[in-house]
Amino acid sequence: MRKLLNAVGLVTMLAASAACGSDGGGGTGAAPAPATPATSATSAAPSSSPPPTGPNVSGCFTEADGKIFEYDGGLPGVITGTGSTGVVITYERRGNVCSWRPLSDRLVAAGYRVLLYARTAAAPEETTVAMAKRLAKEKGVGRVFLVGGSIGATTAVPAALRLGPEKIAGVVALSGEIAAEDAAKLTVPLLQIGSEHDDYGGRASLDAARAAATKAPDAQALVIPGESLHASQLLSSPYADQVLSTVETFMNRHKG
Repeated sequence: MRKLLNAVGLVTMLAASAACGSDGGGGTGAAPAPATPATSATSAAPSSSPPPTGPNVSGCFTEADGKIFEYDGGLPGVITGTGSTGVVITYERRGNVCSWRPLSDRLVAAGYRVLLYARTAAAPEETTVAMAKRLAKEKGVGRVFLVGGSIGATTAVPAALRLGPEKIAGVVALSGEIAAEDAAKLTVPLLQIGSEHDDYGGRASLDAARAAATKAPDAQALVIPGESLHASQLLSSPYADQVLSTVETFMNRHKG
């Protein structure tokens, strides 16, 4: 039975933020607990420590965090955590891997194995598929969740369709515009998160994809009302704790 998360009743906690370039929320259902301002390390100011000199990903992940690898001619990535369920994170076109660390840290602490990578401006579907296959080859890893922000969320569904439910446990899309024809073919759980007035992946887009995802065993949507927060901005906003908890709860339910 599909379960829908409803953010109606949330108090607007901060002014609308600008969308991330041309990449730039909706669905209703059982109401989650109201969001409260984030006071944990997920919203802390960036560290003033000097940048690392050894192998690293954008200065945010080093060998102390996990295994650093290279792909596509020298671009860096990292696999962090030791869990048996994998997570591949593909972020927004003008984003930065550093802004997704709050989600990565939360999932590693919850027992997942997370792959993040420095990506180019190209459409990420091909790379997402390649990264999921790479992570699935790690010893002890079973199925993988695909997590995307903006264009990374949009292309996560076609990537999941290519890989199939034997490899993919579910899709988590933050501020994505998922094509209805792709959503209609999806047979793994789908969680969408966005903000109401986002120019890309706002309420109307999330509602349309959720309505089309009739074959998904679970299709949920969490919308932050009155805001235009986009993709990773959700992870540093006053709603960060609710967003992180929603993702973790969804994955725990469907990791198998």
